[in-house]
Amino acid sequence: MDQIQAMRIFVRVVEAGTFTRAADSLTLPKATVTKHVQALEERLRVKLLNRTTRRVTVTADGAAYYERTVRLLTDLDDIEASMTNARSNPRGRLRVDVGTSMAQLLILPNLAEFHARFPDIQVDLGVSDRMVDLISDNVDCVIRGGELTDQSLVARRIGNLEFITVASPEYLAQNGTPAHPLEIEEKHSIVVYFSPQSGRHYPLEFRKGEESVDITGPYKVSVNEANAYVTATASGLGIGQITSFQATRHLESGALVRILPEWTQPLLPIYVVYPPNRHLSAKVRAFVDWTAELVQRNSHLQRTT
Repeated sequence: MDQIQAMRIFVRVVEAGTFTRAADSLTLPKATVTKHVQALEERLRVKLLNRTTRRVTVTADGAAYYERTVRLLTDLDDIEASMTNARSNPRGRLRVDVGTSMAQLLILPNLAEFHARFPDIQVDLGVSDRMVDLISDNVDCVIRGGELTDQSLVARRIGNLEFITVASPEYLAQNGTPAHPLEIEEKHSIVVYFSPQSGRHYPLEFRKGEESVDITGPYKVSVNEANAYVTATASGLGIGQITSFQATRHLESGALVRILPEWTQPLLPIYVVYPPNRHLSAKVRAFVDWTAELVQRNSHLQRTT
């Protein structure tokens, strides 16, 4: 038995919560994962995991072994990195998760630049507006907008998203242009964004001085994905609020028109997030630094007021 491999497999099973998910993330047969964990238990002569048909949980011995194993593997990675050219030439498979609009407008159009700089890094890019579980989904880092709810995660703030209020020219020609946010509630329809996790509907938010207005409807359609939201708004289904980052090309083409520019919305912070118990390897650091550099170059992502 390769003891180091068995230890890495055990850690992945604990973090994934099931043998099946661990096997999928490691691209190994489930039988191989099970065999390594069983061999590890036989070697240590202790039971590390409680197995059920749906999930595995760690025993008291397993929890203690997991904590020490994570530290040992992190130290091992540090040693290997210091003895090779990994810092100057990072390599390996990198699992990243990013929101749909950020992937479409920022990451994917510039990813060739990243690969030109770091040709030995393979990027597995998950694209969705659903928040992933970094530990159980075995993701190295995520890029997300919004305040963090899980304070156990490590986050680096790299920019801000500014929201503006827009509608299609056809919609405004048919329904008129509101002069005040309250007119939207009385005479117009909005496009609603709802959370992929909770299903919560988010209102349109308007701020001007001490005045604050939130509009929740009426609406004809709600969506849970950023690009679909832009398409619905540009298709004349109602008034929406999108980031200036998303809006630029649609405003330039005339597909969308900005309205109520004197009313602002709260800025949304952009974070690169990674788990606290994961070694920030050279490949992760390379991607995090490159993403921060990319965001810094885009003026729409650096609004401060």
